[in-house]
Amino acid sequence: MRSSAGLDERRKKLLFRAWHRGMREMDYVLGLFANHAIADMSDDELSQFEMLMQLPDPDMYKWLSGSTDIPEHWNNELVQRIRKFHLES
Repeated sequence: MRSSAGLDERRKKLLFRAWHRGMREMDYVLGLFANHAIADMSDDELSQFEMLMQLPDPDMYKWLSGSTDIPEHWNNELVQRIRKFHLES
């Protein structure tokens, strides 16, 4: 697990939320991605990640794992990066 040392408050909160989703599979998918990418995310990517954190786990897991298509309104570069990271891990 990545330490939150050196991260600003916004990134610390997002890292914590990524690892504490409620559904273990989503903790793994979003937590590992956050460990890898959170420090280098732009403000826009952080905003997108914050919005993503508000979605229900079961639906998001289906499209991040590749079992269903990503809804058009969520099919952005950040979501594609998370999906690719997860599928390559």
